[in-house]
Amino acid sequence: MTKHIFVTGGVVSSLGKGITAASLGRLLKARGYKVMMQKADPYLNVDPGTMSPFQHGEVFVTEDGKETDLDLGHYERFIDENLTRGSNFTTGAIYQSLISRERAGDFLGGTVQVIPHVTNAIKERFLRIEEQTGADIVITELGGTIGDIEGQPFVEAIREFRKEKGAGNTLVIHVSLVPYIAAAHEVKTKPTQHSVKEMRSLGLQPDFIVCRSDHEVEAPIRAKIAHFCDVDEDCVFENSDCPSIYDVPRHLSAQGFDVKALEKLGLEVRDGDMTEWDTFTSRMHACNKLEDTTKICVVGKYTELPDAYLSVIEALHHSGVHFGHKLKIDLIAGGELTEENVDAALAGYDGILVPGGFGQRGVEGKILAAQYAREHKIPYLGICLGLQVAVSEFARNVAGMPGANSAEFAPDSPYPVIALMPDQEDVTDKGGTMRLGAYPCKVAHDSLAFEAYGDELVYERHRHRYEVNNAFRQQLQDAGLVISGLSPDDRLVEMVELPESVHPWFVASQAHPEFKSRPTKPAPLFREFVRASIASHEGIDRHDVTSSVD
Repeated sequence: MTKHIFVTGGVVSSLGKGITAASLGRLLKARGYKVMMQKADPYLNVDPGTMSPFQHGEVFVTEDGKETDLDLGHYERFIDENLTRGSNFTTGAIYQSLISRERAGDFLGGTVQVIPHVTNAIKERFLRIEEQTGADIVITELGGTIGDIEGQPFVEAIREFRKEKGAGNTLVIHVSLVPYIAAAHEVKTKPTQHSVKEMRSLGLQPDFIVCRSDHEVEAPIRAKIAHFCDVDEDCVFENSDCPSIYDVPRHLSAQGFDVKALEKLGLEVRDGDMTEWDTFTSRMHACNKLEDTTKICVVGKYTELPDAYLSVIEALHHSGVHFGHKLKIDLIAGGELTEENVDAALAGYDGILVPGGFGQRGVEGKILAAQYAREHKIPYLGICLGLQVAVSEFARNVAGMPGANSAEFAPDSPYPVIALMPDQEDVTDKGGTMRLGAYPCKVAHDSLAFEAYGDELVYERHRHRYEVNNAFRQQLQDAGLVISGLSPDDRLVEMVELPESVHPWFVASQAHPEFKSRPTKPAPLFREFVRASIASHEGIDRHDVTSSVD
């Protein structure tokens, strides 16, 4: 029987439930169990795809094309498994499915209610992922905080699910804030006590409590929490701030977190192998101690909230560790770049990256960034919109197409080098209608892209509506733009680059390779971009930059 672990949060949001859940997933996988993870979000949006990155951070895309919460990125990076459409669902998605069924008459005129219909639909999602993946253990994180009115049906569904599964087949972990009060010089347990009291009033008793704090939560404090919350003392764990999120698995493992979880679930405590993870974290800390840094700027739109580019930033760090180099990553708003200040703003950077995004604001600044990188021979990586602005810039300033732009931003441009995909022309709904998920790409031999991947057919994840306009493809190629990646039918341009004879490393991808980067396996394009940036910083040939892993 598949075992289920539920992770809830108490007192405040943004505590790190997702990191706690992902860390446990990593530890259990290291002990030889097949682990799958899931996020249940109580908000009414059907998915995060139409939500502002300023509110919600990045939208993570799964291999099978589901727009999901950014926590799924953490899950994938920690457990090194591709998640699925079933790995994220919301109240909106639950209600949408129930209303569709009600309109179709599936309930035979009966009253549709939160209990049992909504709770049954939630439980069905818990079961669906175990059936689809055959996992030994499913870890489900409940978004929000205990006490939120919108989360109550989920708490009730977990309560019912535990009863139906039977003793020893489920585990509830409550991650709660234990704040440090500076004036009193002590951490306080009362918020956690109240959070657990609220949770128990809803019929759900936690098995474990994880104490989140910026100060160490010592054993007497944990014993106090155990006493007042009716939890065994050895089931209250301390999770104070670590230097990096990648240190959390070992921090929890040192307290027997994963061993105790397996014992509670009646599973064998197999020997664990964290060698690969420990090697990565050791290299990461060695890099952080270095004084010399390679400087990379990310020219984006949502720079006020770094989580909007979470996977991009993590993929860069993975690559820096791979080469044993420290990276300094700065976010620069494209809307602040002008022809007058672009030289001063971008001077001194060893690499320039333009990530994906939507909307016109800041696009001209991103085009200026691509131009600066091309003209000053600074390594450049374009992701999705970053490819489109690079093509627009090249068309304007090299291929003799003044005013070239994307039809998204300039419908009247004389040279719409980026245009709406044909299958998107009649689409009016915004949610879940883009080109989403993994698609194949043929990689041209003797290209930088082929050097990065080492394969002539690769799969990367997409999230976009616009593509390079084939009406201008030949004109762009004649001017020197290399099309290094195409869809298998040659219809869609997937990757472009500049020849090494004119630029040391300039590559752009219509896809989002950051979504598949892992701490121990950096995304190939990010890896080679960072290699080129290190070479630029040190004034050497990029082939002389070697991995610290080998």
